[in-house]
Amino acid sequence: EALRNFIQAYLASVASVDEQIGKILDALEQSALRENTIIVLTSDHGWGMGEKNYLYKNSLWQESTRVPLIIRVPGLTPSGAESAEPVSLVDIYPTLLDLCTLPADTRKNAKGHGLDGHSLRPLLAHPANGTWGGPSSALTALYKWRTKYDPSQESYSLRSKTHRYIRYENGREEFYDTRKDPHEWTNVVGDSSYREKLAVYRTQLMSRI
Repeated sequence: EALRNFIQAYLASVASVDEQIGKILDALEQSALRENTIIVLTSDHGWGMGEKNYLYKNSLWQESTRVPLIIRVPGLTPSGAESAEPVSLVDIYPTLLDLCTLPADTRKNAKGHGLDGHSLRPLLAHPANGTWGGPSSALTALYKWRTKYDPSQESYSLRSKTHRYIRYENGREEFYDTRKDPHEWTNVVGDSSYREKLAVYRTQLMSRI
């Protein structure tokens, strides 16, 4: 009964947000800015609603790591199209720089670090087959509060089009073949038939962090 009430309240919150977004979009549609405004709708982490006996945020499964990302660019994005390419929120800023034809080099001088992320413009123009210049998997980091930050001691997830690899800070791993198991119920990390594929994701994760 408590879970039903919790989900009802959550869905009510989503419906309320949806209504307010609708009001903003209706006002934009009726304004002179309609064809000169880029719309980006996104959020932070998702939320477990009882799946896998887990209720709350801060998991590394799909329910918590996937977030909304809807972008409309007048004259560029086809209506209602979707892309299956895993991307990250860090890609939004370079995308806006690209779309607004602003300088992509944001360094103050040569000592600065290059801009992280990649422009989503090719995927916005051609969602089904656009050329993606970013990594093949989206990285999620689950930070553990401590006095000294150590990237090697955090928990991480890599999500590609076909698999999810999770490595927890205690060394435990999970690996899911999301083509066969889209809800990530079966951890195949101990399945010998996935040994080579798992090794690839381990290497990719270490390279990313």
